[in-house]
Amino acid sequence: MLMKGFAKTLGDVLSTIDGIVWGPIMLCLLVGTGVILTIRTRGLGWRNLGYALKSTLSKEARTKSRGSGDISPFSALTTALAATIGTGNIVGVATAMVSGGPGALVWMWLSAAFGITSKFSECMLAIKYREVNANGEMSGGPMYTMKKAFKNKKIGAVLGWVFALFAVIASFGIGNLTQANSISESLKSTWNIPTNVVGVILTILALIIIVGGIKSISKVSQVVVPAMAIFYVIAGLVVIIINIENVPAGLTAVFQSAIGIQPLAGGVAGTITASMMNAMRFGVARGVFSNEAGMGSAAITAAAATTDNHVRQGYINMTGTFYDTIVVCTITGLCIASSGVLGTTDASGELVSGAALTIAAFSTALGKWGAYLVTIGIALFAFSTILGWEYHGEKAFEYILGTHKYNMIYRILFSLIAYIGATTTLQIVWDFSDIANALMAIPNLICLLALSGEIAKDMIEFQKVIKAEKNK
Repeated sequence: MLMKGFAKTLGDVLSTIDGIVWGPIMLCLLVGTGVILTIRTRGLGWRNLGYALKSTLSKEARTKSRGSGDISPFSALTTALAATIGTGNIVGVATAMVSGGPGALVWMWLSAAFGITSKFSECMLAIKYREVNANGEMSGGPMYTMKKAFKNKKIGAVLGWVFALFAVIASFGIGNLTQANSISESLKSTWNIPTNVVGVILTILALIIIVGGIKSISKVSQVVVPAMAIFYVIAGLVVIIINIENVPAGLTAVFQSAIGIQPLAGGVAGTITASMMNAMRFGVARGVFSNEAGMGSAAITAAAATTDNHVRQGYINMTGTFYDTIVVCTITGLCIASSGVLGTTDASGELVSGAALTIAAFSTALGKWGAYLVTIGIALFAFSTILGWEYHGEKAFEYILGTHKYNMIYRILFSLIAYIGATTTLQIVWDFSDIANALMAIPNLICLLALSGEIAKDMIEFQKVIKAEKNK
């Protein structure tokens, strides 16, 4: 009873803090930064999206023949995607559509549209200002950008340290606790596997792979992420096609809810403004949880890429936001919207949310196989996210201490935390992750705004390279 009371109190506190940090100011800063960067760069991120997608799928992107780095450009992207395509796409979308109404999906799209430029910018800068550590490995990310690019070195050093601190904290939240929790809950729901058993297995598997560092992590990511993403998208399309007659009504509900015409999920009526703000808040928050644009995390992995030009790799890494939110999250959202399961309750009278909602949506078309597919998808995606975020957190940890010598301590601790995540209640885990996301994003967004002129200049200059390559 005492532990339950403590958990409830902790949950209430985290929920209150979460509501504050993800208020209007944070939403404006996050989306507004993407808008400003898109305008200053003359929309080149959007205009060159085709070039970026083509570069990502090229044979050259899978080699280390051009420039210097630890892993190939494609491996850098898939490792970054490993940290993003996961529970945010399957569980996060469902949570957003329950908490903020189906209209949250529209705000996920809008935040992703401008997040493409944010993702490009942070990754490009990370490569431009990366360093080689004492172990001969690339080290980069917003913390190095702030330290080296800011004219006022004191401010840059402080912001860099703060970002690294929040990145370490976020790695345990968004990158570990939420992922392990989603895996354990889905496996328990589908196959009744005890959460403590899942926690032990996750810890052991994570440690085995993590010990090998970025090269080991990228080898797993470049196989698991593309294969599972394609499989999940195809299965999602099958669900949508089977429920095709409900798609128009589902899309209508999505757009009406986005502007506050429909009441909130669960039949709770609200004003148009309150409803729209709720959809916006959860849509943007879960969108960021999914694609991490503006957070700066993907930039840490991008810095390990082998490339001859920081802008070139920036374009490759920015496609992660497109694949993650515009493609995969949309599939999940449309499956839920067209299935008729949104707003349903379970045996206890609680709204069906998270993994259970997505499983229910797939099951309407595929039966038990739908549940199996989503469960396997969550397990693989979430586990790859744990691996990708370990690298993010490790590099931030290395930056704070100024040496790579203690990275093994971080790796062991990170792996053990997976057990806690697997056995912790969902809401506490999600609220903690949302808070960590906001705290991590703030210094990174300040950095992007401060260096927006430099970003635009480098991007415009690279247009000559793009034109030359197209004319070959």
